Amino acid sequence: MRHFFIFCGICCFIAIIKLPTSFYTFLRIAISIGSLMAIYHWFYQKVYFLAIVFAIILVLFNPVIPIHLYRKHFWIPFDILTGLLFLISAFIKKKERNIAQASAPITSPKTYIRDRIILPKKPDL
Repeated sequence: MRHFFIFCGICCFIAIIKLPTSFYTFLRIAISIGSLMAIYHWFYQKVYFLAIVFAIILVLFNPVIPIHLYRKHFWIPFDILTGLLFLISAFIKKKERNIAQASAPITSPKTYIRDRIILPKKPDL
């Protein structure tokens, strides 16, 4: 996932220069897929603020119902901010599990006498 986030960030920075319309269509698709992955990742990590931020990015860059700002200079701040968010997301470390919880000894459930299997005794020879 880290490599795809880096790829999305670089694509956003490339989008600052003037390119053909087909690149911007590709950018919308790539950023939408990356945003979906980021939303899933941040919900799994329980960082809901970043999940909401990437949901907003998903709405802004969606290829199905595109939002047109009609001027390149309106898109440049969004491209820079989105690129930075993807690069920051690529390099943020995942939450570590609670050490006390991870190192807690595994205990077996309590057993009762009625749950034990008693084998018949063998006669002594």
